[in-house]
Amino acid sequence: MIYRRLGRTGLQVSVIALGCEGFIGKNEAEVLKDMDFAISEGVNFVDMYTSNPDVRRNIGTALRGRREQFVIQGHLCTTWENDQYLRTRDINKVVPAFDELMEQMKTDYMDIGMIHYVDAMDDYEAVMQGPVMEFVKQLKVEGRIHYIGMSSHNPKVAIRAAESGLIDVLMFSVNPAYDLQPANEDVNVFWDENAWKQTLNNIDPDREHLYSLCEQLGVGLDVMKPYGGGDLLSEERSPFGKALSPVQCIDYALSRPGVQSVMVGVHCQDELKQALAWLTATDEERDYTEAMRGVTRYSWKGHCMYCGHCAPCSVGIDIASVNKFYNLCEAQGTIPETVRDHYGLLKHHASECIQCGLCEERCPFGVNIIESMGCAAEKFGY
Repeated sequence: MIYRRLGRTGLQVSVIALGCEGFIGKNEAEVLKDMDFAISEGVNFVDMYTSNPDVRRNIGTALRGRREQFVIQGHLCTTWENDQYLRTRDINKVVPAFDELMEQMKTDYMDIGMIHYVDAMDDYEAVMQGPVMEFVKQLKVEGRIHYIGMSSHNPKVAIRAAESGLIDVLMFSVNPAYDLQPANEDVNVFWDENAWKQTLNNIDPDREHLYSLCEQLGVGLDVMKPYGGGDLLSEERSPFGKALSPVQCIDYALSRPGVQSVMVGVHCQDELKQALAWLTATDEERDYTEAMRGVTRYSWKGHCMYCGHCAPCSVGIDIASVNKFYNLCEAQGTIPETVRDHYGLLKHHASECIQCGLCEERCPFGVNIIESMGCAAEKFGY
């Protein structure tokens, strides 16, 4: 397993982590078996958005005796009513629902208290300025949560949250299809066929800014919906008309700036194995660009996707990393010290480019790499 530090929290989390939806409908023994397998493979991070009491109890039981070795991202503002999940901002429901979460999972703290599903700007303002945030702050002071998180599908809301200074961790939907779509307060747009009939060019700038911002500010970023609700794994349902593999989807998400972990919703050990295959996959198996090429309605022309097709460089420059560090600086309008340090640690730098052009011949997106190396050399000074 590979572990990354979850932003400024300092928590070391596995790059492959668990969503909880795959545990719904399973009994205690089945959940224990699945959790034992995940832990044996090095998984140490789980997202608990569901308010389903059986799932909470079963996972809590499965972690008994090893709670300290696991990072739990527990959601606030979800409650269980009439045998079904309900999102709420009613503080009279939020408080007891959190108490139930702690009791059901048999723990006295959540590593991350995740404010659940904030997509609309007016909802964001109500949460941040109202009793929900006051309650969350109180939980942090009391040590019942260690860090504050928020989940969203809307990059504009997520940007506001990252900039607030109050949110330590963001849970955000990241995949090559959603990244094309502009910000929207209605998550259902991703499943609307009309949204995919329009011509879309390059990553939405708000989404790209969000990833760079999290990297700069040290806001942890973990990923939900890496498979687009399963659509990207299906040739029939994928907007690209081609199916991606779990490994390709995970590689895309983990290649974005700021991303530390990908939550996969798995219903069986075989599905988890498909995700864990990323750890040992070849470059060819990880290559997500194959499904993105030749799609006439969507274009990434001239945009570095950090896919690594440009390699090997004649002089050994890690072109994708140089472009990523340069783009982080451009997005922020300055050179953050951390980015300067990471650039400095590279074995070869942009100024060493001999302009042979071989990288540009290999690039599937037509990036002017020679020009970008010149810009990076000027930006960093070498």
